[in-house]
Formats: sequence, structure tokens, C-alpha cells
Amino acid sequence: MDNCIFCKIAAKQIPSKIIHEDDDLLVFHDINPAAAVHFLIVPKKHIATLADCTEADGALLSKMSLLAPKLAQQLGCGYSVENGEAKGGFKTLFNTGPDGGQEVYHLHMHVIGGPRPWTRSPV
Repeated sequence: MDNCIFCKIAAKQIPSKIIHEDDDLLVFHDINPAAAVHFLIVPKKHIATLADCTEADGALLSKMSLLAPKLAQQLGCGYSVENGEAKGGFKTLFNTGPDGGQEVYHLHMHVIGGPRPWTRSPV
């Protein structure tokens, strides 16, 4: 997509603070973070919204979901249970369509975490 900012970021035409990259995904810090940890998991394949995904995209969605906790842990907001007490954690979020708050029409997962309360409402 010629005017898609995430396609341009994935093509390295626009700089970003990359956390992870592989053949299918690019992960980078959100430029307007809602919390101490806020990054986006973006497929390199252009898909406009979660509603546009098909069964053929199931492996990609699974890869995104499995990568989120690994990277959240690396960035200091992993989830654990110690002595029966839950600690840490993070939120994952897909915004879909205008009523869902989607601003960039390229599928992406927000991963948001860190000490609460967060400075502003999550996206």
C-alpha cells in the first residue's frame, strides 16, 4: 500500500525504534505511548484490519499472540505468580475500524504494560 505508514516502516522508508524483526513481523515502540511499555506488533503483509483476516492468516495471528508475552517479559512487564501472588502483566489490543479506535489501517497489536496507573487511557 503506497500510503500506509506501517508498510513504509516495514520497508525501512520511515525510521522506528525496532524491538524485533523476522520474515513476517516487525515490532517497534509506539511513538505516542500510553504506558511505560507500549509497542506494536505489525505484520509485514498488509492487512487493513482484524476483520479482514481469513483462516489463511491464522498462523500469522498466532505468531503475533505468542510473541507478545516474550517481548513484554524482555521489556520488564512480564506476568508471573510468586508465592501465590500475581505480579506484573500487560494488555494486548487490536483496534478495528473507526468505532474501534483504529487510526492506522494496517493490522497491528498494541502491547501495553508497566506500572499502573498509566498516564492516559490506553488506545
